[in-house]
Amino acid sequence: MASNSSVSEEDLTCRVCNDIFTDPVTLQCSHSVCKDCLHGRWADGGAGECPFCQRKTTEDPACDLDLKNLCEAILKSRIERSASGSEPLCTLHNETLKLFCLDDDEPICVVCQTSQQHENHKLRPVKEVVLKYKEEVDGALRPLQEKLESFIAEKQKSDQAADLIKSQAECTAIQIHEEFEKLRQFLLNEEVTRIAALREEEDQKSQKMKERIEKMTKEISSLTDTIRALEQDMKADDISFLQNYKATKSRAQYKVPLPEKMPGGHIDVAKHLGNLKCRVWEKMQGMVQYTTVTLDPNTKGDDLTVSEDLTSLQYRGEPDTGSLDDILKCVVLGSESFSSGKQCWDVEVGDNPAWVLGVAENSSDAGEPGEMWSIGYRDGQYEAMKCGEKTTKLTVRRDVKRVRVQLDWDRGRLSFSEPTSNTSLHTFRCRFTKRLFPLFLVASDCVPLRICPLKICVTVT
Repeated sequence: MASNSSVSEEDLTCRVCNDIFTDPVTLQCSHSVCKDCLHGRWADGGAGECPFCQRKTTEDPACDLDLKNLCEAILKSRIERSASGSEPLCTLHNETLKLFCLDDDEPICVVCQTSQQHENHKLRPVKEVVLKYKEEVDGALRPLQEKLESFIAEKQKSDQAADLIKSQAECTAIQIHEEFEKLRQFLLNEEVTRIAALREEEDQKSQKMKERIEKMTKEISSLTDTIRALEQDMKADDISFLQNYKATKSRAQYKVPLPEKMPGGHIDVAKHLGNLKCRVWEKMQGMVQYTTVTLDPNTKGDDLTVSEDLTSLQYRGEPDTGSLDDILKCVVLGSESFSSGKQCWDVEVGDNPAWVLGVAENSSDAGEPGEMWSIGYRDGQYEAMKCGEKTTKLTVRRDVKRVRVQLDWDRGRLSFSEPTSNTSLHTFRCRFTKRLFPLFLVASDCVPLRICPLKICVTVT
């Protein structure tokens, strides 16, 4: 057998199994074959013959140790190359993958090429197809990368939203606690005041009762002494009794007025407990305000600030130099919408030089308004605005400090007026089909817009 350096892997390949020899044997005709492959052929017929030249062999050949050593050296070399990662090898034959099967879309070795699995398949050299396929995958990769970027961007937004949700919840919880603390403090003060009034009445009536008791005690003591003295005089002998009769008679005629009837000395329980909760609630109205609408802070822009009670809107940004239509993109919506009935709310605009009031359809999940009907004031001019239509200049004789917005959804009527003088400013007539949200905007940091509270009254029926 030739040396390892002069033998190729092809010379060490069994022509029966197309793989490196395992337990190779060399026949008398000099053909080499795997021992298992030889016995398999002999079992199928032609026992004692060479599988290739059919020459008879006289005995079962022994393992060719030199050839086996060469095969083991080749296999070891393949394993080392595979472990080093220098080049991938065929998992079936440990051969270099130099071909690509177009039918099965997989790289194969030269041994696989002759196997039945890839018979009549279209094959190309790896280097010939790899560039084309990389370009194909690269074309499919770009949309995936774009989607990945979109997902990353949306995740960042979601992370920010999650942080905002947590922050909002914490701030809202603090505000709720503060509001309830005000109520608790009010109730505590009211309790202290009413108990103090009760104690004051108790002290006054207790003092009067003490003075009455002291007076009664003195009268009882005096009467007791008088009665005791008269009883003593009555026990004397007749002469002694008669000798002291004048003094005894005078003592017996001691005039003592009957005790006064006890005045109303009871605590006026009804005054302190009668309708207590209702009277406290009536008093609480001084610190409780109610507005028809409140602002939704989630719809405000970065330059706008909503008060803690959600009734006041303040502008904190730079003065807006755009048109009135442009600044409508920065509106704040009410927290509740209306799709029927009549609604009314007053807004104090004061001396603010730039404001907008009205209603809008909330047509998107992001909270952005859709169709809008509103009036506004800017640059000393009042205007009525409706999306898609030209603004209408309004003639107003005197400055407006407060605006009343009246919505009749069913009749399709939206009117604006000055409530103090009951002066109409403008009226829209339209067939409403969607839910309408109150709309507010202020574009100057001069003074905030403030939703005016309603007076609360209790009706007893």
